[in-house]
Amino acid sequence: MPLPFLTADRAFAADAYDIALPYDDHDQWRRPYRPGPYRVGAAAVLLLLASFVLLSATIIAFAAELTAGLIVLGIGLATVACALRILRMGVWVSGAGLRRVGFLSTVTVPWGQTEVVRTVQQPVRWLGLPRTVQGQALVAQRRGGSPLPPLLTDHNADFLSRPEAFDRAADTVEAWGAEYRR
Repeated sequence: MPLPFLTADRAFAADAYDIALPYDDHDQWRRPYRPGPYRVGAAAVLLLLASFVLLSATIIAFAAELTAGLIVLGIGLATVACALRILRMGVWVSGAGLRRVGFLSTVTVPWGQTEVVRTVQQPVRWLGLPRTVQGQALVAQRRGGSPLPPLLTDHNADFLSRPEAFDRAADTVEAWGAEYRR
């Protein structure tokens, strides 16, 4: 079930009938790709776990102490928040700049401060784990300074075993960078 309102795939795969309309706002943050199956699967498992925890919180609150039920309710709500944050992770673009959303941190770099956004061959982490494999990564470098961690890799939770999706997303982010860095 595609959710086009969550991604920018609509703008990338535009038909002759679906040309950018005047109200297509480039100042809104959008993800230039769909979340991958591993990311969605991990979030679904966490939400399933959260449903059991929330059900047990209800049972504990009615059968035992209210304090224990509230503690378990807090654990369930934290699990839901983690699942939503996993779905939010990735690279987001807008006319204002480039945003890399991680699990615990978010880094936003205006397009004027980026020197280059390009795809390179380098060792990349496999599903974010310490193990590295040879792959492709989309990297951005700040003007006169430090490079950001890789924005996208072809072995992360969004693009593992989906090389054409990685190529399309990397090309889209590079195109946004080329257009707005001027």
